Amino acid sequence: MLKPKKVPLRMCVACHEMKPKKELQRVVRSPEGEVSIDPIGKKPGRGAYLCPSVECLKKARKTKALERKFEAPVSDEVYAMLEEKFASLPKGNDANE
Repeated sequence: MLKPKKVPLRMCVACHEMKPKKELQRVVRSPEGEVSIDPIGKKPGRGAYLCPSVECLKKARKTKALERKFEAPVSDEVYAMLEEKFASLPKGNDANE
């Protein structure tokens, strides 16, 4: 009999909830120190995960959660791209609903 596949879990840096990896958005700091969004989850470097909700993004920005995780500054461009991406998602995908 086959065992069910284990679903990898990751923690949101803002709300600290454990969720399946596929439900979260990965942000990555490359070995060169550049911070960017990782849409497929395969870029090399240090990763941090966020719930795909504007609320979690605002909380992460306010508490500087991504900066602490990466030990590097995160540009306003990265936050703007994440906000644009999360705002375009249907409301049912938000973590807090």
